[in-house]
Amino acid sequence: MDAEERRRAVLELARRTGSVDVAKLAADLGVSKETVRRDLGVLEDHGLVRRTHGGAYPVESAGFETTLAFRTTMHVPQKSRIASAAADLLGDAETVFVDEGFTPQLIAEALPRDRPLTVVTASLTVAATLATSEKITVLLLGGRVRGGTMATVDHWTVRMLSGFVIDLAYVGANGISRTYGLTTPDPAVSDVKSQVMKVSRRRVLAGVHTKFGAVSFCRFGEVGDLEAIVTDTGLPSSEAGRYSLLGPQVLRV
Repeated sequence: MDAEERRRAVLELARRTGSVDVAKLAADLGVSKETVRRDLGVLEDHGLVRRTHGGAYPVESAGFETTLAFRTTMHVPQKSRIASAAADLLGDAETVFVDEGFTPQLIAEALPRDRPLTVVTASLTVAATLATSEKITVLLLGGRVRGGTMATVDHWTVRMLSGFVIDLAYVGANGISRTYGLTTPDPAVSDVKSQVMKVSRRRVLAGVHTKFGAVSFCRFGEVGDLEAIVTDTGLPSSEAGRYSLLGPQVLRV
């Protein structure tokens, strides 16, 4: 196996399992740890993985995106804390957008049920979560359903959004970068998120620390567009401070 084949194998494994470990890769591939570290360095330089202490995890891109089913297995305790803290930012909002993805689904579950709310969403799972709540009106955006995320996209979705003024949007992203802003792999998803950013008075981004510094294919917003970012304590406080200098309040929970 030459270096290129080995790196492809490492990337495929990272995408299949969610992360890779340097020591295990070295043993499985029959190479030194230093060779694995160099391979991960090359993959990181190409924007395909992000290195961590002792390993790496894949970065979502135009050619790779994790499914909703996979996301429900990763960082679940952190996502639950993030969702609860994000829901606490609801304030006096009466109309709320809840994005696609597992963390937004948890936010939907954490929203209060004792007051009237209108929730707009492209996510079938979010809609199903809230549909039986007596005081919550759910408006499910029409469009083409993406099977991996169970959410609607394309011009139908964007056109429906264009007619709204939304008090608060809970937005997710595949990557959050101080340089490149908020990004996602699919142009159709980016169009929906861009429209959400335009029609919402307040915008809160919720996501685990692994999204920070990651850059995906399509940009749909800037860090400065956000009122708040809610993440976990895996994001160093120093890095949280750098993001807060761009405008949003950064909450680490």
